[in-house]
Amino acid sequence: MRSDAVTKGAKSAAHRSLFHALGLTNEEMGRPLIGIVSSHNEIVPGHMNLDKIVEAVKMGVAMAGGTPIVFPAIAVCDGIAMGHVGMKYSLVTRDLIADSTEAMALAHAFDALVMVPNCDKNVPGLLMAAARLNIPTVFVSGGPMMAGRVDGHKTSLSSMFEAMGAYGAGKIDDEKLLEFEEKTCPTCGSCSGMYTANSMNCLTEVLGMGLPGNGTIPAVYSARIMLAKHAGMQVMELLKKNIRPRDIMIKEAFENALTMDMALGCSTNSMLHLPAIAHECGIDLNVDIANSISEKTPNLCHLAPAGPTYMEDLNEAGGVYAVMNEVSKLGLLHLDLITCTGKTMGENIKNAVNRDPSVIRTVDNPYSKTGGIAVLRGNLAPDSCVVKRSAVAPEMLCHEGPARVFDCEEDAMAAITGGEINDGDVIVIRYEGPKGGPGMREMLNPTSAIAGRGQGGTVALITDGRFSGATRGASIGHICPEAAVGGPIALVEEGDIIAIDIPNHSISVKVSDEEMARRKAAWTPREPKIKDGYLARYASLVSASCKGATLQVKP
Repeated sequence: MRSDAVTKGAKSAAHRSLFHALGLTNEEMGRPLIGIVSSHNEIVPGHMNLDKIVEAVKMGVAMAGGTPIVFPAIAVCDGIAMGHVGMKYSLVTRDLIADSTEAMALAHAFDALVMVPNCDKNVPGLLMAAARLNIPTVFVSGGPMMAGRVDGHKTSLSSMFEAMGAYGAGKIDDEKLLEFEEKTCPTCGSCSGMYTANSMNCLTEVLGMGLPGNGTIPAVYSARIMLAKHAGMQVMELLKKNIRPRDIMIKEAFENALTMDMALGCSTNSMLHLPAIAHECGIDLNVDIANSISEKTPNLCHLAPAGPTYMEDLNEAGGVYAVMNEVSKLGLLHLDLITCTGKTMGENIKNAVNRDPSVIRTVDNPYSKTGGIAVLRGNLAPDSCVVKRSAVAPEMLCHEGPARVFDCEEDAMAAITGGEINDGDVIVIRYEGPKGGPGMREMLNPTSAIAGRGQGGTVALITDGRFSGATRGASIGHICPEAAVGGPIALVEEGDIIAIDIPNHSISVKVSDEEMARRKAAWTPREPKIKDGYLARYASLVSASCKGATLQVKP
Protein backbone atom coordinates (compact mmCIF):
# COMPACT_ATOMS: atom_id res chain seq x y z
CA MET A 1 0.00 0.00 0.00
CA ARG A 2 1.20 3.51 -0.79
CA SER A 3 0.01 4.60 2.66
CA ASP A 4 2.54 2.27 4.29
CA ALA A 5 5.03 5.14 3.83
CA VAL A 6 3.15 7.15 6.47
CA THR A 7 1.47 4.49 8.62
CA LYS A 8 3.86 1.53 9.04
CA GLY A 9 7.01 1.00 11.07
CA ALA A 10 9.16 3.13 13.38
CA LYS A 11 10.11 5.40 10.48
CA SER A 12 6.48 6.56 10.34
CA ALA A 13 6.05 7.33 14.03
CA ALA A 14 6.02 11.08 13.42
CA HIS A 15 3.45 10.68 10.65
CA ARG A 16 1.26 8.56 12.91
CA SER A 17 1.43 11.18 15.64
CA LEU A 18 -0.18 13.63 13.24
CA PHE A 19 -2.83 11.09 12.26
CA HIS A 20 -3.53 10.69 15.98
CA ALA A 21 -3.94 14.48 16.10
CA LEU A 22 -6.72 14.01 13.55
CA GLY A 23 -8.40 11.54 15.88
CA LEU A 24 -7.56 8.47 13.81
CA THR A 25 -7.17 5.19 15.66
CA ASN A 26 -4.51 2.56 15.09
CA GLU A 27 -7.24 0.42 13.55
CA GLU A 28 -8.03 3.13 11.00
CA MET A 29 -4.35 3.57 10.17
CA GLY A 30 -4.14 -0.17 9.58
CA ARG A 31 -6.62 0.08 6.72
CA PRO A 32 -6.13 1.58 3.23
CA LEU A 33 -6.34 5.37 3.25
CA ILE A 34 -8.96 6.49 0.72
CA GLY A 35 -8.93 10.14 -0.30
CA ILE A 36 -12.35 11.61 -1.03
CA VAL A 37 -12.02 14.71 -3.17
CA SER A 38 -14.97 16.90 -2.23
CA SER A 39 -16.03 19.74 -4.48
CA HIS A 40 -18.63 20.93 -1.98
CA ASN A 41 -19.14 24.67 -1.65
CA GLU A 42 -21.95 27.12 -1.00
CA ILE A 43 -21.77 29.16 -4.20
CA VAL A 44 -22.35 26.56 -6.95
CA PRO A 45 -25.91 25.12 -7.03
CA GLY A 46 -24.54 21.87 -8.41
CA HIS A 47 -22.22 21.57 -5.44
CA MET A 48 -24.33 22.62 -2.49
CA ASN A 49 -25.48 19.01 -1.96
CA LEU A 50 -22.06 17.42 -2.24
CA ASP A 51 -21.60 17.33 1.53
CA LYS A 52 -24.35 14.68 1.61
CA ILE A 53 -22.77 12.79 -1.29
CA VAL A 54 -19.41 12.84 0.48
CA GLU A 55 -20.90 11.51 3.73
CA ALA A 56 -22.47 8.65 1.78
CA VAL A 57 -19.16 7.89 0.06
CA LYS A 58 -17.41 7.84 3.43
CA MET A 59 -19.93 5.33 4.71
CA GLY A 60 -19.42 3.13 1.66
CA VAL A 61 -15.63 3.20 2.05
CA ALA A 62 -15.85 2.38 5.75
CA MET A 63 -18.32 -0.45 5.15
CA ALA A 64 -15.89 -1.98 2.66
CA GLY A 65 -12.91 -1.77 5.02
CA GLY A 66 -11.20 1.50 4.12
CA THR A 67 -10.46 4.68 6.01
CA PRO A 68 -12.07 7.65 4.24
CA ILE A 69 -10.37 11.04 4.47
CA VAL A 70 -11.84 14.13 2.79
CA PHE A 71 -9.98 16.97 1.12
CA PRO A 72 -11.35 19.78 -1.12
CA ALA A 73 -11.38 20.83 -4.74
CA ILE A 74 -12.54 24.21 -6.00
CA ALA A 75 -15.30 24.84 -8.54
CA VAL A 76 -16.64 27.87 -10.42
CA CYS A 77 -20.32 28.24 -11.33
CA ASP A 78 -20.25 29.12 -15.02
CA GLY A 79 -23.73 30.62 -14.84
CA ILE A 80 -22.78 33.05 -12.08
CA ALA A 81 -19.43 33.79 -13.75
CA MET A 82 -21.08 34.40 -17.15
CA GLY A 83 -20.87 37.79 -18.86
CA HIS A 84 -18.23 39.48 -16.71
CA VAL A 85 -14.56 39.07 -15.76
CA GLY A 86 -15.47 35.98 -13.74
CA MET A 87 -15.83 33.90 -16.90
CA LYS A 88 -12.10 34.32 -17.54
CA TYR A 89 -11.62 32.14 -14.46
CA SER A 90 -13.82 29.23 -15.55
CA LEU A 91 -11.73 27.12 -17.93
CA VAL A 92 -8.51 28.01 -16.14
CA THR A 93 -9.74 26.32 -12.94
CA ARG A 94 -9.60 22.95 -14.70
CA ASP A 95 -5.82 22.96 -14.34
CA LEU A 96 -5.88 24.33 -10.80
CA ILE A 97 -8.19 21.47 -9.84
CA ALA A 98 -5.95 18.86 -11.46
CA ASP A 99 -2.77 20.32 -9.98
CA SER A 100 -4.11 20.74 -6.44
CA THR A 101 -5.58 17.23 -6.41
CA GLU A 102 -2.26 15.81 -7.58
CA ALA A 103 -0.49 17.71 -4.80
CA MET A 104 -2.87 16.58 -2.06
CA ALA A 105 -3.00 12.95 -3.15
CA LEU A 106 0.76 12.50 -3.46
CA ALA A 107 1.68 14.58 -0.41
CA HIS A 108 -0.50 12.39 1.82
CA ALA A 109 0.14 8.96 0.27
CA PHE A 110 -3.47 7.98 -0.40
CA ASP A 111 -4.02 4.45 -1.66
CA ALA A 112 -7.08 5.26 -3.78
CA LEU A 113 -9.47 8.13 -4.48
CA VAL A 114 -13.16 8.81 -4.87
CA MET A 115 -13.78 11.97 -6.88
CA VAL A 116 -16.95 13.91 -6.05
CA PRO A 117 -17.39 16.64 -8.70
CA ASN A 118 -20.41 17.98 -10.54
CA CYS A 119 -20.11 21.11 -12.66
CA ASP A 120 -18.30 22.17 -15.80
CA LYS A 121 -14.48 22.30 -15.33
CA ASN A 122 -14.59 20.38 -12.06
CA VAL A 123 -15.35 17.04 -13.76
CA PRO A 124 -12.62 17.17 -16.45
CA GLY A 125 -10.16 18.64 -13.96
CA LEU A 126 -10.59 15.66 -11.66
CA LEU A 127 -10.50 13.22 -14.59
CA MET A 128 -7.17 14.80 -15.58
CA ALA A 129 -5.93 14.36 -12.01
CA ALA A 130 -7.08 10.73 -11.94
CA ALA A 131 -5.16 9.99 -15.14
CA ARG A 132 -2.07 11.79 -13.92
CA LEU A 133 -2.03 10.07 -10.50
CA ASN A 134 -3.06 6.66 -11.85
CA ILE A 135 -4.14 5.18 -8.53
CA PRO A 136 -7.47 3.30 -8.20
CA THR A 137 -10.23 5.90 -8.60
CA VAL A 138 -13.99 6.04 -9.03
CA PHE A 139 -16.23 9.05 -9.73
CA VAL A 140 -19.62 9.94 -8.31
CA SER A 141 -21.14 13.30 -9.24
CA GLY A 142 -23.74 15.37 -7.42
CA GLY A 143 -26.35 14.80 -10.14
CA PRO A 144 -28.42 17.05 -12.39
CA MET A 145 -30.99 19.65 -11.37
CA MET A 146 -34.68 19.02 -11.99
CA ALA A 147 -36.18 21.09 -14.81
CA GLY A 148 -38.18 24.18 -13.92
CA ARG A 149 -41.65 24.96 -15.25
CA VAL A 150 -43.06 28.16 -16.71
CA ASP A 151 -46.47 28.27 -18.41
CA GLY A 152 -46.69 24.50 -18.26
CA HIS A 153 -43.38 24.02 -20.13
CA LYS A 154 -40.16 22.64 -18.70
CA THR A 155 -37.33 25.14 -18.46
CA SER A 156 -33.60 25.21 -17.81
CA LEU A 157 -30.84 27.79 -17.49
CA SER A 158 -30.78 28.36 -21.26
CA SER A 159 -34.47 29.31 -21.01
CA MET A 160 -33.52 31.94 -18.44
CA PHE A 161 -30.81 33.51 -20.57
CA GLU A 162 -33.09 33.51 -23.62
CA ALA A 163 -35.83 35.12 -21.52
CA MET A 164 -33.37 37.91 -20.78
CA GLY A 165 -32.87 38.34 -24.53
CA ALA A 166 -36.64 38.43 -25.05
CA TYR A 167 -36.97 41.01 -22.29
CA GLY A 168 -34.31 43.19 -23.91
CA ALA A 169 -36.23 42.99 -27.17
CA GLY A 170 -39.48 44.01 -25.45
CA LYS A 171 -41.12 40.61 -26.01
CA ILE A 172 -41.81 39.91 -22.32
CA ASP A 173 -42.42 42.23 -19.39
CA ASP A 174 -40.92 42.57 -15.91
CA GLU A 175 -43.47 40.20 -14.38
CA LYS A 176 -42.72 37.38 -16.81
CA LEU A 177 -38.96 37.87 -16.46
CA LEU A 178 -39.35 37.57 -12.68
CA GLU A 179 -41.36 34.37 -13.12
CA PHE A 180 -38.55 32.86 -15.18
CA GLU A 181 -36.04 34.02 -12.59
CA GLU A 182 -37.89 32.35 -9.73
CA LYS A 183 -38.90 29.10 -11.47
CA THR A 184 -36.16 28.19 -13.94
CA CYS A 185 -33.70 26.55 -11.51
CA PRO A 186 -35.90 24.86 -8.87
CA THR A 187 -33.44 22.49 -7.14
CA CYS A 188 -29.78 21.91 -6.42
CA GLY A 189 -27.78 20.06 -9.05
CA SER A 190 -25.98 20.69 -12.31
CA CYS A 191 -28.25 22.67 -14.67
CA SER A 192 -30.90 20.42 -16.16
CA GLY A 193 -30.04 20.31 -19.88
CA MET A 194 -27.23 18.59 -21.78
CA TYR A 195 -24.83 21.34 -20.86
CA THR A 196 -21.13 20.89 -20.12
CA ALA A 197 -21.50 19.51 -16.59
CA ASN A 198 -24.02 16.87 -17.54
CA SER A 199 -22.17 16.10 -20.77
CA MET A 200 -18.97 15.37 -18.86
CA ASN A 201 -20.74 13.40 -16.12
CA CYS A 202 -22.40 11.24 -18.78
CA LEU A 203 -19.08 10.80 -20.60
CA THR A 204 -17.49 9.77 -17.29
CA GLU A 205 -19.82 6.75 -17.41
CA VAL A 206 -18.84 6.12 -21.03
CA LEU A 207 -15.13 6.33 -20.22
CA GLY A 208 -15.69 3.71 -17.53
CA MET A 209 -14.81 5.93 -14.57
CA GLY A 210 -18.31 6.38 -13.10
CA LEU A 211 -20.92 3.85 -11.98
CA PRO A 212 -24.21 3.51 -13.94
CA GLY A 213 -26.46 6.49 -13.28
CA ASN A 214 -23.58 8.84 -12.47
CA GLY A 215 -24.58 11.21 -15.26
CA THR A 216 -28.37 11.15 -14.99
CA ILE A 217 -29.78 10.33 -11.53
CA PRO A 218 -31.19 13.68 -10.32
CA ALA A 219 -29.42 15.40 -7.46
CA VAL A 220 -32.54 15.33 -5.28
CA TYR A 221 -33.19 11.58 -5.65
CA SER A 222 -32.29 9.27 -2.78
CA ALA A 223 -30.88 6.95 -5.45
CA ARG A 224 -28.02 9.46 -5.72
CA ILE A 225 -27.11 8.81 -2.05
CA MET A 226 -27.19 5.06 -2.68
CA LEU A 227 -24.99 5.51 -5.74
CA ALA A 228 -22.47 7.39 -3.59
CA LYS A 229 -22.36 4.55 -1.05
CA HIS A 230 -21.77 2.07 -3.83
CA ALA A 231 -18.96 4.27 -5.21
CA GLY A 232 -17.28 4.18 -1.80
CA MET A 233 -17.57 0.40 -1.71
CA GLN A 234 -16.45 -0.02 -5.31
CA VAL A 235 -13.21 1.89 -4.90
CA MET A 236 -12.14 -0.77 -2.42
CA GLU A 237 -12.74 -3.41 -5.08
CA LEU A 238 -10.66 -1.45 -7.58
CA LEU A 239 -7.89 -1.23 -4.99
CA LYS A 240 -7.97 -4.97 -4.33
CA LYS A 241 -7.83 -5.73 -8.07
CA ASN A 242 -5.36 -2.89 -8.75
CA ILE A 243 -7.53 -1.50 -11.55
CA ARG A 244 -6.25 1.99 -12.30
CA PRO A 245 -7.47 4.93 -14.41
CA ARG A 246 -5.00 4.31 -17.23
CA ASP A 247 -6.17 0.69 -17.39
CA ILE A 248 -9.68 2.04 -18.00
CA MET A 249 -9.10 5.23 -20.00
CA ILE A 250 -7.30 3.76 -22.98
CA LYS A 251 -7.51 4.97 -26.58
CA GLU A 252 -10.58 2.87 -27.35
CA ALA A 253 -12.38 4.31 -24.32
CA PHE A 254 -11.91 7.82 -25.75
CA GLU A 255 -13.23 6.59 -29.10
CA ASN A 256 -16.31 5.34 -27.21
CA ALA A 257 -16.59 8.76 -25.55
CA LEU A 258 -16.49 10.60 -28.88
CA THR A 259 -19.07 8.22 -30.32
CA MET A 260 -21.44 8.74 -27.40
CA ASP A 261 -20.75 12.47 -27.50
CA MET A 262 -22.27 12.40 -30.99
CA ALA A 263 -25.22 10.21 -30.01
CA LEU A 264 -26.09 12.21 -26.89
CA GLY A 265 -25.58 15.66 -28.45
CA CYS A 266 -23.12 16.84 -25.81
CA SER A 267 -21.66 20.29 -25.25
CA THR A 268 -18.92 21.52 -27.60
CA ASN A 269 -16.77 21.91 -24.48
CA SER A 270 -16.24 18.15 -24.63
CA MET A 271 -13.97 18.88 -27.59
CA LEU A 272 -11.72 20.79 -25.18
CA HIS A 273 -11.90 18.37 -22.29
CA LEU A 274 -11.58 14.94 -23.90
CA PRO A 275 -8.23 15.80 -25.58
CA ALA A 276 -6.97 17.28 -22.29
CA ILE A 277 -7.92 14.16 -20.32
CA ALA A 278 -6.44 11.93 -23.03
CA HIS A 279 -3.23 13.99 -22.89
CA GLU A 280 -2.87 13.10 -19.21
CA CYS A 281 -3.26 9.44 -20.20
CA GLY A 282 -0.44 9.78 -22.71
CA ILE A 283 -2.87 9.65 -25.65
CA ASP A 284 -2.96 12.15 -28.52
CA LEU A 285 -6.66 12.62 -29.26
CA ASN A 286 -6.91 14.57 -32.51
CA VAL A 287 -10.29 16.33 -32.70
CA ASP A 288 -10.35 15.73 -36.45
CA ILE A 289 -11.44 12.14 -35.85
CA ALA A 290 -14.70 13.56 -34.50
CA ASN A 291 -15.99 14.04 -38.04
CA SER A 292 -15.27 10.47 -39.13
CA ILE A 293 -16.96 9.20 -35.97
CA SER A 294 -19.88 11.59 -36.48
CA GLU A 295 -20.42 10.42 -40.06
CA LYS A 296 -21.34 6.94 -38.84
CA THR A 297 -22.95 7.80 -35.49
CA PRO A 298 -26.64 8.80 -35.35
CA ASN A 299 -27.77 11.58 -33.04
CA LEU A 300 -30.35 9.92 -30.77
CA CYS A 301 -31.00 12.56 -28.09
CA HIS A 302 -32.16 16.18 -28.26
CA LEU A 303 -31.94 17.34 -24.68
CA ALA A 304 -32.16 21.05 -23.86
CA PRO A 305 -31.06 23.33 -25.42
CA ALA A 306 -31.39 21.27 -28.62
CA GLY A 307 -34.87 19.97 -27.75
CA PRO A 308 -37.65 19.78 -25.16
CA THR A 309 -36.28 16.93 -23.00
CA TYR A 310 -34.10 17.17 -19.88
CA MET A 311 -31.72 15.08 -17.81
CA GLU A 312 -34.55 13.77 -15.64
CA ASP A 313 -36.20 12.45 -18.82
CA LEU A 314 -33.00 10.75 -19.96
CA ASN A 315 -32.71 9.12 -16.54
CA GLU A 316 -36.26 7.77 -16.69
CA ALA A 317 -35.68 6.54 -20.24
CA GLY A 318 -32.80 4.35 -19.12
CA GLY A 319 -29.84 6.68 -18.82
CA VAL A 320 -26.49 6.60 -20.56
CA TYR A 321 -26.31 2.82 -20.69
CA ALA A 322 -29.61 2.66 -22.60
CA VAL A 323 -28.20 5.07 -25.21
CA MET A 324 -25.02 3.02 -25.40
CA ASN A 325 -27.05 -0.15 -25.89
CA GLU A 326 -28.85 1.49 -28.83
CA VAL A 327 -25.56 2.64 -30.39
CA SER A 328 -23.98 -0.78 -29.85
CA LYS A 329 -26.52 -2.26 -32.28
CA LEU A 330 -24.52 -0.57 -35.05
CA GLY A 331 -21.25 -2.07 -33.87
CA LEU A 332 -19.77 1.35 -33.12
CA LEU A 333 -18.54 0.77 -29.56
CA HIS A 334 -15.60 -1.08 -28.05
CA LEU A 335 -17.38 -3.33 -25.56
CA ASP A 336 -14.50 -5.41 -24.19
CA LEU A 337 -12.97 -2.56 -22.17
CA ILE A 338 -12.63 -2.86 -18.39
CA THR A 339 -14.52 -0.25 -16.34
CA CYS A 340 -14.71 0.88 -12.72
CA THR A 341 -17.52 -1.62 -12.15
CA GLY A 342 -14.90 -4.35 -12.49
CA LYS A 343 -16.79 -5.59 -15.55
CA THR A 344 -16.45 -4.83 -19.24
CA MET A 345 -18.53 -2.16 -20.90
CA GLY A 346 -20.39 -4.87 -22.80
CA GLU A 347 -21.35 -6.56 -19.54
CA ASN A 348 -22.42 -3.21 -18.09
CA ILE A 349 -24.85 -2.30 -20.86
CA LYS A 350 -26.19 -5.68 -21.99
CA ASN A 351 -29.35 -5.46 -19.85
CA ALA A 352 -29.97 -1.73 -20.33
CA VAL A 353 -33.43 -0.98 -21.73
CA ASN A 354 -34.63 2.02 -23.72
CA ARG A 355 -37.85 2.78 -21.84
CA ASP A 356 -38.84 5.85 -23.86
CA PRO A 357 -37.97 6.06 -27.57
CA SER A 358 -39.29 9.63 -27.62
CA VAL A 359 -36.32 10.61 -25.40
CA ILE A 360 -33.76 8.10 -26.67
CA ARG A 361 -34.53 7.52 -30.31
CA THR A 362 -33.76 4.15 -31.81
CA VAL A 363 -30.95 3.76 -34.33
CA ASP A 364 -33.47 3.31 -37.14
CA ASN A 365 -35.26 6.56 -36.21
CA PRO A 366 -32.54 9.06 -35.25
CA TYR A 367 -32.81 12.84 -35.15
CA SER A 368 -30.06 12.75 -37.75
CA LYS A 369 -27.86 10.06 -39.25
CA THR A 370 -24.79 12.02 -38.20
CA GLY A 371 -23.61 13.03 -34.76
CA GLY A 372 -24.27 16.10 -32.66
CA ILE A 373 -20.89 17.83 -33.07
CA ALA A 374 -18.96 18.85 -36.18
CA VAL A 375 -15.39 20.06 -36.64
CA LEU A 376 -14.98 22.66 -39.41
CA ARG A 377 -11.91 23.88 -41.28
CA GLY A 378 -11.16 26.50 -43.91
CA ASN A 379 -9.15 29.64 -44.48
CA LEU A 380 -10.82 31.19 -41.44
CA ALA A 381 -9.97 28.26 -39.17
CA PRO A 382 -7.12 26.28 -40.73
CA ASP A 383 -6.49 24.40 -37.48
CA SER A 384 -10.22 23.70 -36.87
CA CYS A 385 -13.27 25.01 -35.05
CA VAL A 386 -16.29 23.31 -33.46
CA VAL A 387 -20.09 23.57 -33.66
CA LYS A 388 -22.91 21.72 -31.89
CA ARG A 389 -24.60 20.66 -35.12
CA SER A 390 -27.59 19.07 -33.36
CA ALA A 391 -28.59 22.47 -31.91
CA VAL A 392 -28.42 24.37 -35.24
CA ALA A 393 -31.64 25.21 -37.07
CA PRO A 394 -31.76 23.39 -40.44
CA GLU A 395 -31.86 26.67 -42.37
CA MET A 396 -28.57 27.73 -40.75
CA LEU A 397 -26.52 24.64 -41.54
CA CYS A 398 -25.35 26.49 -44.65
CA HIS A 399 -25.11 30.27 -44.37
CA GLU A 400 -23.33 33.22 -45.94
CA GLY A 401 -23.38 36.71 -44.56
CA PRO A 402 -21.40 39.86 -43.83
CA ALA A 403 -19.04 39.89 -40.87
CA ARG A 404 -19.85 42.11 -37.91
CA VAL A 405 -16.53 42.29 -36.10
CA PHE A 406 -16.01 42.79 -32.36
CA ASP A 407 -12.81 42.50 -30.38
CA CYS A 408 -14.51 41.43 -27.14
CA GLU A 409 -17.77 39.96 -25.90
CA GLU A 410 -18.94 43.20 -24.29
CA ASP A 411 -18.85 45.14 -27.57
CA ALA A 412 -20.83 42.39 -29.32
CA MET A 413 -23.45 42.36 -26.56
CA ALA A 414 -23.89 46.12 -26.83
CA ALA A 415 -24.54 45.79 -30.57
CA ILE A 416 -26.96 42.88 -30.16
CA THR A 417 -29.00 44.47 -27.39
CA GLY A 418 -28.90 47.79 -29.22
CA GLY A 419 -30.62 46.27 -32.25
CA GLU A 420 -27.61 46.79 -34.50
CA ILE A 421 -27.43 43.20 -35.78
CA ASN A 422 -29.37 42.44 -38.94
CA ASP A 423 -30.78 39.15 -40.19
CA GLY A 424 -28.09 37.36 -42.19
CA ASP A 425 -25.15 38.85 -40.28
CA VAL A 426 -22.25 36.76 -38.99
CA ILE A 427 -21.08 38.09 -35.64
CA VAL A 428 -17.32 37.69 -35.12
CA ILE A 429 -16.07 37.86 -31.52
CA ARG A 430 -12.29 37.60 -31.32
CA TYR A 431 -9.40 38.04 -28.89
CA GLU A 432 -11.35 35.81 -26.50
CA GLY A 433 -9.32 32.60 -26.98
CA PRO A 434 -7.23 30.77 -24.35
CA LYS A 435 -4.38 33.29 -24.67
CA GLY A 436 -6.30 36.33 -25.86
CA GLY A 437 -9.10 36.29 -23.29
CA PRO A 438 -7.25 35.07 -21.46
CA GLY A 439 -9.22 32.04 -20.37
CA MET A 440 -11.49 31.45 -23.39
CA ARG A 441 -14.77 32.82 -22.08
CA GLU A 442 -18.11 31.20 -22.86
CA MET A 443 -20.45 33.26 -25.04
CA LEU A 444 -23.85 32.28 -23.63
CA ASN A 445 -24.93 35.90 -23.16
CA PRO A 446 -24.65 36.91 -26.84
CA THR A 447 -26.03 33.61 -28.21
CA SER A 448 -28.97 33.76 -25.81
CA ALA A 449 -29.60 37.40 -26.68
CA ILE A 450 -29.71 36.47 -30.36
CA ALA A 451 -32.14 33.60 -29.68
CA GLY A 452 -34.26 35.72 -27.35
CA ARG A 453 -34.59 38.42 -30.01
CA GLY A 454 -35.86 35.84 -32.50
CA GLN A 455 -32.74 35.86 -34.69
CA GLY A 456 -31.54 32.32 -33.92
CA GLY A 457 -32.55 31.20 -37.40
CA THR A 458 -30.96 34.11 -39.27
CA VAL A 459 -27.76 35.16 -37.46
CA ALA A 460 -24.55 33.16 -36.98
CA LEU A 461 -21.82 33.79 -34.41
CA ILE A 462 -18.21 32.70 -34.65
CA THR A 463 -15.48 33.14 -32.04
CA ASP A 464 -12.07 32.00 -30.88
CA GLY A 465 -13.74 31.78 -27.49
CA ARG A 466 -16.14 29.00 -26.62
CA PHE A 467 -19.79 28.36 -25.86
CA SER A 468 -21.77 27.10 -22.93
CA GLY A 469 -23.50 23.78 -23.41
CA ALA A 470 -26.65 25.88 -23.02
CA THR A 471 -25.95 27.63 -26.32
CA ARG A 472 -27.96 26.75 -29.41
CA GLY A 473 -27.95 28.06 -32.96
CA ALA A 474 -25.23 28.52 -35.57
CA SER A 475 -22.62 29.20 -32.90
CA ILE A 476 -19.13 28.20 -33.99
CA GLY A 477 -16.33 28.35 -31.45
CA HIS A 478 -12.75 27.26 -30.73
CA ILE A 479 -11.52 28.92 -33.93
CA CYS A 480 -7.82 28.06 -34.29
CA PRO A 481 -5.40 29.70 -34.55
CA GLU A 482 -6.89 32.35 -32.26
CA ALA A 483 -6.67 36.08 -32.89
CA ALA A 484 -4.09 36.68 -30.18
CA VAL A 485 -1.49 34.66 -32.10
CA GLY A 486 -2.37 36.20 -35.45
CA GLY A 487 -4.85 33.62 -36.67
CA PRO A 488 -6.99 34.52 -39.70
CA ILE A 489 -9.89 35.54 -37.45
CA ALA A 490 -7.74 38.52 -36.43
CA LEU A 491 -7.64 39.64 -40.07
CA VAL A 492 -11.40 39.67 -40.77
CA GLU A 493 -12.80 43.13 -41.52
CA GLU A 494 -16.32 44.51 -41.18
CA GLY A 495 -18.42 43.45 -44.15
CA ASP A 496 -16.25 40.54 -45.32
CA ILE A 497 -18.48 37.69 -46.49
CA ILE A 498 -18.20 34.58 -44.32
CA ALA A 499 -19.39 31.24 -45.68
CA ILE A 500 -20.41 28.45 -43.30
CA ASP A 501 -21.15 24.94 -44.58
CA ILE A 502 -21.61 22.64 -41.59
CA PRO A 503 -22.57 19.46 -43.54
CA ASN A 504 -19.33 19.78 -45.52
CA HIS A 505 -17.27 20.82 -42.48
CA SER A 506 -16.22 24.11 -44.03
CA ILE A 507 -15.85 27.72 -42.85
CA SER A 508 -14.20 30.46 -44.88
CA VAL A 509 -13.93 34.18 -45.40
CA LYS A 510 -14.36 35.21 -49.04
CA VAL A 511 -11.18 37.25 -49.26
CA SER A 512 -8.30 36.45 -51.62
CA ASP A 513 -5.13 34.83 -50.35
CA GLU A 514 -3.21 37.90 -51.49
CA GLU A 515 -5.41 40.25 -49.50
CA MET A 516 -5.21 38.03 -46.41
CA ALA A 517 -1.41 38.02 -46.75
CA ARG A 518 -1.41 41.83 -46.96
CA ARG A 519 -3.52 42.08 -43.83
CA LYS A 520 -1.31 39.60 -42.02
CA ALA A 521 1.80 41.64 -42.84
CA ALA A 522 0.14 44.72 -41.36
CA TRP A 523 -1.13 42.94 -38.23
CA THR A 524 0.57 43.55 -34.90
CA PRO A 525 0.00 41.60 -31.65
CA ARG A 526 -2.21 43.18 -29.02
CA GLU A 527 -0.98 44.08 -25.58
CA PRO A 528 -2.06 41.38 -23.13
CA LYS A 529 -5.34 42.26 -21.41
CA ILE A 530 -4.03 40.98 -18.09
CA LYS A 531 -0.36 41.21 -17.16
CA ASP A 532 -0.12 39.67 -13.69
CA GLY A 533 -1.59 36.97 -11.49
CA TYR A 534 -2.78 33.49 -12.42
CA LEU A 535 -4.40 34.53 -15.71
CA ALA A 536 -1.13 35.99 -16.99
CA ARG A 537 0.71 32.77 -16.11
CA TYR A 538 -2.06 30.75 -17.74
CA ALA A 539 -1.90 32.79 -20.95
CA SER A 540 1.85 32.25 -21.21
CA LEU A 541 1.55 28.46 -20.88
CA VAL A 542 -1.75 27.46 -22.50
CA SER A 543 -1.88 25.61 -25.80
CA ALA A 544 -4.42 26.09 -28.58
CA SER A 545 -8.01 25.05 -28.02
CA CYS A 546 -7.67 22.38 -30.73
CA LYS A 547 -5.05 20.81 -28.45
CA GLY A 548 -7.44 20.86 -25.50
CA ALA A 549 -6.11 24.17 -24.08
CA THR A 550 -3.68 22.16 -21.99
CA LEU A 551 -0.84 23.83 -20.13
CA GLN A 552 2.61 23.32 -21.57
CA VAL A 553 5.68 22.64 -19.46
CA LYS A 554 7.43 25.62 -21.04
CA PRO A 555 5.98 28.85 -22.51
